[in-house]
Amino acid sequence: MKKDQKSIPTSKIARATKFIQTGVKLGGNYVKHYAKKMVNPELTKDELHEDNAKDIYDTLSQLKGSALKVAQMMSMDKNVLPKAYTDRFTMAQYSAPPLSYPLVVKTFKQNLGKTPTEIFDTFSKEAINAASIGQVHQATLGNKKLAVKIQYPGVADSIKSDLKMVKPFAVRLLNMNEKDLEMYMGEVEGKLLEEADYELELKRSVEISKACKHFPDLFFAEYYPEYSSKRILTMDWLDGLHLPDFLQTNPSQEIRNKIGQALWDFYDYQVHTLRAVHADPHPGNFLLTQDGKIGVIDFGCIKEIPTDYYDNYFIIINPHLLTDDDTLLKRFKQLDFILEQDTPEQQAFFMNIFKEMIRLLGKPFHTDSFDFGNDDYFQEIYQYAEKLAKMEELRKTNQARGSRHGLYINRTYFGLYSILNQLKANIKTTKPEFLTKPVLENI
Repeated sequence: MKKDQKSIPTSKIARATKFIQTGVKLGGNYVKHYAKKMVNPELTKDELHEDNAKDIYDTLSQLKGSALKVAQMMSMDKNVLPKAYTDRFTMAQYSAPPLSYPLVVKTFKQNLGKTPTEIFDTFSKEAINAASIGQVHQATLGNKKLAVKIQYPGVADSIKSDLKMVKPFAVRLLNMNEKDLEMYMGEVEGKLLEEADYELELKRSVEISKACKHFPDLFFAEYYPEYSSKRILTMDWLDGLHLPDFLQTNPSQEIRNKIGQALWDFYDYQVHTLRAVHADPHPGNFLLTQDGKIGVIDFGCIKEIPTDYYDNYFIIINPHLLTDDDTLLKRFKQLDFILEQDTPEQQAFFMNIFKEMIRLLGKPFHTDSFDFGNDDYFQEIYQYAEKLAKMEELRKTNQARGSRHGLYINRTYFGLYSILNQLKANIKTTKPEFLTKPVLENI
């Protein structure tokens, strides 16, 4: 367990100062790198990335909240950032410096009017897990073992200002211009505000776990409104292992497939039946058991899928559509992949790019079963992403492409694919009927 953090900077000035100090450190890292490169022209940027990743993560882990959450989100895509960043930012999925116990007690008094020991029979003074938005303590009440999630002070109030300060780092790390990034900031801000509202999370947790209770290999916690508030969430303690620890037990292929199938079916049902999806599928939000069951422990980030977006987005992964350029062009325009003001040359250029993206990302839907343990498939995706990153035509475009709704939908599928790849799971890709039939004109 990391050393307890005694306080969190909560004022705009204090948090801005931290960002400025980090910017100065990064500047120093670049000076050091280029000084060394003068002596050794063959020097790579590996050490520079390591130094920058450490300095950025150290700052974000102290600030916590939305700043650390953005790092967590970026760590889920192994191809967006250099490996040094993804390795460091992945820590945000499982562990960050926890709050000291006096701060925990203060949060309880402010939100529930009592200390933890006045409410529960026992309460762990040390956090069991500490991540981006909050940390988890273990408690008991009668014969119940409970998980109590406590939000870090100032998280909700600092989201808007934090995102403004994170933007320059994101622009540099993601090689994205500010205009493109701005298009999605509202979506990110809205989702982070929802994640900071534990009363909303409690409501969604109850609704989705109830709607998905028919899946035999999934299990969910019971939630306790009487011991919860906007900043505290109390639920049953679920036993199981996070994915890295689970894989260390060397599970059989049968168990890997069973867990992978349960995850696929869970997401398939949310997307196509509930039209609302658990849009935070990183390994830290699941607990796995030796008999192949999955506990889902966090419903803070739920993306509701608008009907018009659903109808356009999910139809384009129909394999029959890949040979129907007229219908595909129409759908791409409705999804803002191709814009009305694009010239015929630009339309053709982006048509080819997004058509190949759809072909790659839709592959699991094009067959009755899919082996996510096939690293060649993921390598093909990464190589195509690298190819796009080097395209001068894309660098010159000054307009973002794609609906804002795609941000969390794509994040969901990338996260799901990544977990299934780590599991090396081979699954049956049961799919809606409209993905198995040729596209009709009236669709």
